[in-house]
Amino acid sequence: MAKVNTAPIKWAQRSDSLYITIALQDVKEESIDLSDSELKFKGKSNDKEYEVNIEFFKSVDAKDSTYKVLPRSVQMCVMKNKPEGDDETEEFWPRLLKDKALEKNQVKIDWDRYVDEDEEEEAGGFDMSALEGGMGMGGGMPGMGGMGGMPPGMGGMGGMPPGMGGMPGMGGMPGMGGMPGMDMDGGGKLK
Repeated sequence: MAKVNTAPIKWAQRSDSLYITIALQDVKEESIDLSDSELKFKGKSNDKEYEVNIEFFKSVDAKDSTYKVLPRSVQMCVMKNKPEGDDETEEFWPRLLKDKALEKNQVKIDWDRYVDEDEEEEAGGFDMSALEGGMGMGGGMPGMGGMGGMPPGMGGMGGMPPGMGGMPGMGGMPGMGGMPGMDMDGGGKLK
């Protein structure tokens, strides 16, 4: 039997969902099984077999979650379960996995999609454009359409607010002309 490798996982979250990336290129023969408590993945990449068997920190909503196999990764949007009888409370998890020791070896934070809990409103939801037309998990609907809650013009911006292309107001650091007694008008020679 061929050696089975553990697939690398990256994750980020919002109060209502998880974004999980299995960072493998050109995945073939994939098998993805998401339940309300765990994720099982098997697939081949570059003729090597990979798998993931993780148990989530808390329960998730498998039927409303989606995934898509892309050329450079398998991406999933996993919806968190809302607590029973609580319509409002959605929270950030301290980690992805129930087992803290496995978390250190198997899971990395997806810094491209990471948002602090207190910055979630201004960053908006995940950019779901890569998952449009994706496969439903647990018998859910294929694809998730536009995913609502995404401010217009945020596609592919990674959560950067508009107008943040550089650092405004940092224009040439005025007042840094040189030391007293230096005259640079004469071709750069010291007096």
